[in-house]
Amino acid sequence: MGAETDDLLWDIVCPARPIRMPGVTMAGFRDRGITPPGLRLIPHPAVALVLVFGGTIVVEDTTGRQQHGSFVTGLGFGERLAALRVDAFECLQVRLSPVVAHAVLGGVVADLDTTAVTLDDLWGRESARISERLGDLPSWADRFAWVDAWLARRCAASSRVAPEVAWAWRRIDASRGTVRIERVATELGWSRRQLWSRFRSQVGLSPKRVAKLVRFDHAVHGLVAGQNAAGVAADSGYTDQSHLHRDVMAYTGLTPATVVDEPFLAVDDIAWGWPGPVRK
Repeated sequence: MGAETDDLLWDIVCPARPIRMPGVTMAGFRDRGITPPGLRLIPHPAVALVLVFGGTIVVEDTTGRQQHGSFVTGLGFGERLAALRVDAFECLQVRLSPVVAHAVLGGVVADLDTTAVTLDDLWGRESARISERLGDLPSWADRFAWVDAWLARRCAASSRVAPEVAWAWRRIDASRGTVRIERVATELGWSRRQLWSRFRSQVGLSPKRVAKLVRFDHAVHGLVAGQNAAGVAADSGYTDQSHLHRDVMAYTGLTPATVVDEPFLAVDDIAWGWPGPVRK
């Protein structure tokens, strides 16, 4: 499926066939030459692989470090990430649930809290081979199929998160971030400290921060869909509208009234079939 409308910054292509692995979504992006500098990437509850195979993308993370080319971000990527420069790029973006991300990326997931990491730094020469392969393939369908198979191979050869951690993620996700973490620990038969430690070491964030991110993600998409802020706050489990305002500001630097115009949020229904994050 492709999207080519005059009000979009990018041409967007989605897989026509289901991805074989639960917890994985993909979309292809082609710059239309009008992407503004300093564009914010809005946090979402998934690890993102951005596989660049044409043009240039330069991003800056919350540490002020600039990254060139293909990169990976952690859950929420430190609350803010900006694309400083984009030049006629093409990329295939993959969103991974934290459960799948651990299998694909291994222990590095736990170190992605406040940074974006280039795939050159993470995988060395393999990063260049991935970009070259994607650039050589003749169609988006071929690229999606190749990345799907590549991810399956990586997962098959890697360790998975503990079943209890995977269950805790699904519990938080299904509740849209509103379940109390103490209750999750009780349902698992774990202490709060045990859940915190195991979850943080394998997912990269504490369960409370993940719940906060999941809740924000659902709330901000409610705003984009045209719901009023008071209703979104009530439906999303915020104590009041001011609580929602603080979370939106913390994650984006914008107010609930202005965040709805962010380009990356505006295309989520096209690229990712919103509503709903990747699961498993």
